[in-house]
Amino acid sequence: MEPIDKLSLEDMKLAVVDALEDIKAFDITVMDVHQMTSVTSYMIVASGNSTRQCKAIADNVREKLKEKGADTRGIEGEKDGEWVLVDLGEIVVHVMVPATRAYYNLEQLWSESQSRRAAASAA
Repeated sequence: MEPIDKLSLEDMKLAVVDALEDIKAFDITVMDVHQMTSVTSYMIVASGNSTRQCKAIADNVREKLKEKGADTRGIEGEKDGEWVLVDLGEIVVHVMVPATRAYYNLEQLWSESQSRRAAASAA
């Protein structure tokens, strides 16, 4: 078997979205956060209808990216399944049930952070 080439960041991002869609994740949001944090380049947030589906979605992301040669640094939240985080290094994937997603509202949190940074830079 030939060695798998390292995925480009763009290919990895597209592979994550495909893996999410495979298991019917919905409300998929891709956020470019590389200018706001040194921890990761992209955060991808998606919803599942149940804890069982969230676990399956996260597992599918891990498996599909592994097939493409990407390393998973860690997975958190698989036991409960309300919020499962898949750390792929340059991409962090959050899979949540809708109530948890609405409560934490990561998209608003990160967009406000970006707005504050822009305002501070302009001042």
